[in-house]
Amino acid sequence: MDTTAPLSPPADTVIPLSPTEDKAFQNGDGQTCNTTEETCTINTMELCSVEDQGPEEKEGTCRARCSICFHPCMRSRHPLLSNPTHLQRFKYALLCPPHGRVGKWLTGLLILCLVFGSLVSLLGDTALPGGNIFSLFILFLTAEAAGRAVEPLRLPPLLGMLVVGILLKSVPGINHVGRSIDQEWSAALRNLALVIILLRAGLGLDPAALRQLSLMVVRLAFSPCVVETLVVAVVTHLLLGFPWLWGLMLGFVLGAVTPAVIVPCMLVLSQKGYGVDKGIPTLVIAASSVDDVLAISGFGVLMGITFAEGELWMVILKGPFEVVVGLIYGVVLGVLCWVLPVPSQHNAPLLRFVVLLTAGVVSLFGSPLIHLGGSGALGCLVMAFVAGFGWRKQGMTEENYVDKMLEHMWTFFQPFLFALIGAEIQVDKLEGSTIGYGLLTLFVGLVFRMVTSFLVVMGGELNMKERLFVAFAWLPKATVQAAIGSQALDYARKTNAGPEEERLGEQVLTIAVLSILLTAPVGAAAIMLTAPRLLSKSTQAKEEAGEAAKELPE
Repeated sequence: MDTTAPLSPPADTVIPLSPTEDKAFQNGDGQTCNTTEETCTINTMELCSVEDQGPEEKEGTCRARCSICFHPCMRSRHPLLSNPTHLQRFKYALLCPPHGRVGKWLTGLLILCLVFGSLVSLLGDTALPGGNIFSLFILFLTAEAAGRAVEPLRLPPLLGMLVVGILLKSVPGINHVGRSIDQEWSAALRNLALVIILLRAGLGLDPAALRQLSLMVVRLAFSPCVVETLVVAVVTHLLLGFPWLWGLMLGFVLGAVTPAVIVPCMLVLSQKGYGVDKGIPTLVIAASSVDDVLAISGFGVLMGITFAEGELWMVILKGPFEVVVGLIYGVVLGVLCWVLPVPSQHNAPLLRFVVLLTAGVVSLFGSPLIHLGGSGALGCLVMAFVAGFGWRKQGMTEENYVDKMLEHMWTFFQPFLFALIGAEIQVDKLEGSTIGYGLLTLFVGLVFRMVTSFLVVMGGELNMKERLFVAFAWLPKATVQAAIGSQALDYARKTNAGPEEERLGEQVLTIAVLSILLTAPVGAAAIMLTAPRLLSKSTQAKEEAGEAAKELPE
């Protein structure tokens, strides 16, 4: 007897199978074998082994076995418990298919890889490490990540973006990223961000709402800005030796508050009911928009006068002439937007956005080409204001397509603006006198600004504490400083104005960045911390809080 021969079980032998294996085996007709819960009576000659199966049966068996292999990592096989621990949540987040936050991150990673691959495929070496496009790509990603990282700390995202730009230009080992960015590309991206800021500011000015808020908005918008501008001009002339025109330019740069910090804080306070009865959040938000318009317009006119060439009478007349040109351009294009595109077109909102954006780009980028650089920002602002005025008459609401598209574009350009403005700063080349005297200039200007803000809101219904809160709310600076802080330096480089003008431009930029680093976080903290102590809650908010307290179990 050959002991090496394989032993075959007799016919009709009962072989125990697991339930999973039971379902995996099929007979020749494609039907499931006639089995019980744990056993299947099969004939030895018709054993459903892989060797005896056809292509279709093999495919079904392999699919079943692969499914068994992947069961441990499938989300459908491991539902989340009703009260899971942190470890269980973490394990569930890693199950397949991707879902939740992990799915979002993987989607973002896939898009980034595809975008990078597309840039390399289209642009070649400039999109590879060491190239301009690659550096901009890395700067955008790190700035966006830094902005999201500081949000849990209740700090403005722009602060993280600004710091990233400074680090990428100044820290050894990674400073090649900042130094590889082309200056013309940097200036163009920052100017595009400025166009979006100007258009949003212009559209946000509602004449009807401003009339309802009386002269207090005008006083709060104009007086602190003008006072701080004059104080900064005097201090920088005495301490840093600035010419008067450069001092006034820096004053207008520092004189603007930032809606990017003020508006979110005011909206939170409104939801909680602080100051709502007297309209304090509405007052601050409306005045901040007008304040930005004044600062940007004044800076543009002064920059045009500063870099003007020719006889004295031409220099004197150039400022008013640029104002007139900007007003005419804005009014004409704004009125044109009332009738074109035709309001009855089905895609009129999209066409309005395209017309407004391109007209703003022409105004800001085209004005220096005809040597009227001071008229560009004013023309962009006036155009958006006039267009918005007409569109409201035609039924446009605050929640409209144009404003939403501009908001989406601002989300994209914001990291570029703040990171690129930070990348203009080289820490190792900063002069100690510029930092020291710059900080002193900021402090003196802010003191006069707060005192003026406190005084101009007198005469209304606000009490002493509420006027003090308005003074604190008028501290943050960021968006306008980042948008126009480098304009003088860019123009000096572009026109080869000379080393002295470039030095002054670098000092203006440095002090503007210092103002963002100091006042943005301090101002945001001051608003949120002083509001509960200085403002009273609205009657409705108090009633809702009382009802919520009654509903709590004893």
